[in-house]
Amino acid sequence: MYKFAAILAVAATPALSAGLEIDVEGEANGTIVIDLFEDTAPLHTAQITAIAAAGSYDGVVFHRVIDGFMAQTGDVQNGVMGSDLSRAGTGGSEFADIPAEFSDIPFERGVVGMARAQDPNSANSQFFIMFEPGYFLNGQYTVVGEVTEGMELVDQIKRGTGANGAVIGKPDMMAAVRVTE
Repeated sequence: MYKFAAILAVAATPALSAGLEIDVEGEANGTIVIDLFEDTAPLHTAQITAIAAAGSYDGVVFHRVIDGFMAQTGDVQNGVMGSDLSRAGTGGSEFADIPAEFSDIPFERGVVGMARAQDPNSANSQFFIMFEPGYFLNGQYTVVGEVTEGMELVDQIKRGTGANGAVIGKPDMMAAVRVTE
């Protein structure tokens, strides 16, 4: 019941804005601007903006980066630079998981989607940015927005290795994330 109440509380708050500005540091340095799709995924965008407004995304690394596919970040529990990053990608936030909000928006280059476990209703704080189209994700993951500025910066994010794309050494990070109107 608590998780359902937390979802309703996040959904009941007014949308703080229509986007995010993400300052990236590492191999890539600069700002990425994302337009959030509040009408398409209201629960997801409300949660992302709440986490960003609280400053919880600041210092979070891009822990899973697969060349030709996507760059994943947003683990505010286990993915903060300076902490033990061996569990990065396994955590979420203090908010409850969010039920899926699938749409007909395709996963094109620059589209931002919510990461989740096998359960379609398990998205929380982690998200990914597509390097290339990934149509096999259509209808399987929630689309929350798209990069409107800084895609060339996304292309510079340090790549991971191996099948899961884990970044070895010092990953790039979201140094600061701001909610925009």
